[in-house]
Amino acid sequence: MAVLERLASSPHRPVLVITRPDRPRGRGRRVAPPPVAHAARELGLELAQPASVNDEETRARISAAAPGAVCVCAFGALIKEPLLSDHWMVNVHPSLLPRWRGAAPIERAIMAGDNLTGVSIMRVSAGLDSGPVCVQESAPINPSDTYGTLAPRLAALGGGLLVRALEESPLCEEQDDSLASYAEKITTADRELDPRRTALELERIVRALTPHVGARMALPDGSWLGIHQARVLAQRDMGPGTLSLEGRRPVLGCAEGALELAVVQPAGRRAMSGEEFLRGYRR
Repeated sequence: MAVLERLASSPHRPVLVITRPDRPRGRGRRVAPPPVAHAARELGLELAQPASVNDEETRARISAAAPGAVCVCAFGALIKEPLLSDHWMVNVHPSLLPRWRGAAPIERAIMAGDNLTGVSIMRVSAGLDSGPVCVQESAPINPSDTYGTLAPRLAALGGGLLVRALEESPLCEEQDDSLASYAEKITTADRELDPRRTALELERIVRALTPHVGARMALPDGSWLGIHQARVLAQRDMGPGTLSLEGRRPVLGCAEGALELAVVQPAGRRAMSGEEFLRGYRR
């Protein structure tokens, strides 16, 4: 939404916004519009929510709007020919391409322990984020960054870079495919904290999946415990998989070091501090 808002406040105000159809959301599974649809209406922009952006009717509507460029940001659906060739089309991608092509570049960068990420404005091609890069700018990943703190900074950076690309029409350079890495979609398995890994790796997973997806671990009674914030205890001598519930906060033994669980969420309950959780768990 930050990218859309930046465009709307620039000389490149969108003549048409296309996003996905309304769908069930949240625990109640009530049908609701995507956030972009809500933002477009608030900004007074023409909106379309077709079942497919590639169908003939939608392509005709885009052509009728006569855009100078088609800008893509986190669209989440495959754009095919002939739409790809009908317009000058650029994508806002939150990584330093060719590193972290794919669906979850912010999460994978944090999980990998990258110190640096950024935003790339690239020409959309038939490949997966493999088109020529027009503009690129880096941004640091701070040791305390979560997805929730890093993603908004990259969105703001991406909005500014997109406006710059539209104003300057810079030369786009082909990516070096030999340097490419892929940010696979986050799966259920990615959420589960495996104590056979190091505490540092698990702490990164917690940060990468907070607050939108959420990491979790199994408790001795078989229930799941969501983990919202954790801290590495490098000197703690515990066996991998050992869960200490005797101290101030829960501590999980890992292959190297241990993980102190600072903010957790028991199944069906609200998030709470590790201290509060232990007080209830010991009763």
